Amino acid sequence: MKRKLEVSELIFKILSYTLLTVFALCCLYPFVYAVSAAISGRAAVDYGEIVLLPKNIQFDAFRRMFNDNMFWNSYSNTLFLTLYGTLWALGYSILGAYALSKRRLLFRKFFNFFLVFTMWFSAGLVPQYLNYLDTKEIFNAIGIVDDKWLVVIAMGMAAMNIILLRNAFEGVPSEIEEAAIVDGASEFQVLSQVYIPMSKSTIATVALFFGISRWNGYFWARQMISNANEHPLQVFIRLKLEQFTDPEAMAGWNEVYASDSVIYALIVCSIVPILIIYPFIQKYFAKGVNVGGVKE
Repeated sequence: MKRKLEVSELIFKILSYTLLTVFALCCLYPFVYAVSAAISGRAAVDYGEIVLLPKNIQFDAFRRMFNDNMFWNSYSNTLFLTLYGTLWALGYSILGAYALSKRRLLFRKFFNFFLVFTMWFSAGLVPQYLNYLDTKEIFNAIGIVDDKWLVVIAMGMAAMNIILLRNAFEGVPSEIEEAAIVDGASEFQVLSQVYIPMSKSTIATVALFFGISRWNGYFWARQMISNANEHPLQVFIRLKLEQFTDPEAMAGWNEVYASDSVIYALIVCSIVPILIIYPFIQKYFAKGVNVGGVKE
């Protein structure tokens, strides 16, 4: 039998659902606006007539974008950075977190403190830039001339994610590890067959964090990747925005769609992959953060 809600509980639920609905609509509106602006006619976009729904619908902006080879090239570069960057960062984060979760690790407290210290204090932007330049010279000296690998390998550190994984590993019962060792499991087998399966929620969450950061990466990719053919999608969008906001470059623009429609079309295409992947990982998100963020 259902318990009848008290007046205070009913008011709280109504307010909660109302606020959540408003918040969800506020989050959804920018994406809906971007889609509407991308497929609306030139006059409607230029004169700010788009509020929610598109006007004078056209798909020429998307067609122009899809016919641009540099768009597909930048998209492939972003996929490269996201895939390999996530795998690289997740791999060493798991190894580092596993080591830091072990009480038998020599100087464990010092390493844990040093990891947290990097979250409190930073050397600054200029020293970091100079460090990346030196790393780039080392890569070139050993034959790695593709600057995308610099972004993948040299810029993969995230102390917070290592801490989340470390806390999740510390939550694994020691009895299970001891039983695996008694059965003859090696250190690598304990990690791969005990710790990783029992921490898959946190690992999936950290992988999502890494993936989104790599997909949205702009600043260091713009600074460190000099070859235009290696630019990721976010840099390509920024360069297009600079081009389309230059009065001299747009003096001869005579299309049925606004130049802003191309930018919005690019933004929509850059968001779609994350929207497709996120629902599959979302179920792990809350559990992964709770498990990795709370230490018993």
